[in-house]
Amino acid sequence: MTGSNSSLSSPEDRYAARLQKKSSSSVLRARIVESEKKNLAETFAHLGEDDALVRAPARIVAARRRYVLGSGKSFAYATLFAWDLSAGLAQVLLIDEAAVRSIEVLSDVRPTDVLVVFSFRRYQRQSVLVAERFAAAGGTVIAVTDSPDAPVAAFATETVTVPTASASYADSPTAVAAVIHLLSTLSIASAKGARRRFAEREQLNQILNSYVE
Repeated sequence: MTGSNSSLSSPEDRYAARLQKKSSSSVLRARIVESEKKNLAETFAHLGEDDALVRAPARIVAARRRYVLGSGKSFAYATLFAWDLSAGLAQVLLIDEAAVRSIEVLSDVRPTDVLVVFSFRRYQRQSVLVAERFAAAGGTVIAVTDSPDAPVAAFATETVTVPTASASYADSPTAVAAVIHLLSTLSIASAKGARRRFAEREQLNQILNSYVE
């Protein structure tokens, strides 16, 4: 891969190093596919040995309120995780600065609360500051990020690291999506009442005629 993933900090740098030299679509496709395959293999090998992926779901399930945060591109990851997690667990609240604002969350943090923060480079300042204040107020922070040295990790009880190496101008989201799937599945699998919640939601979906059959 052209250019170190850690040294090319901006999309402009990555574009110049990886995509500015003209390549055919088939060559570029092959490079990206190979990069994503390698990234996923490294991710699953790492997660198979990382106990944080076992401890984090236990903390999520034990919490009374489960807040999820991500800024910038990471907001998409936070939204996906909150959507999947809320299918089997109650009190899952996405901090979107509209319906749920960080200032309101931080003014009422309890020791039984958990905050799951998605923070990938270039690291958004707001996520780091909210994580810092949440931890200072006595809540538990779980960080999902791309490096154990990421700024948000300093305030996390558990840090799940996800490689994002890519052959593109954008850091790869592929392994992040896989980790979101694992983290939400492991959390719901150990939650009491998850099956009842699934059944109730299915009844409501039928009543509300939510889906096209």
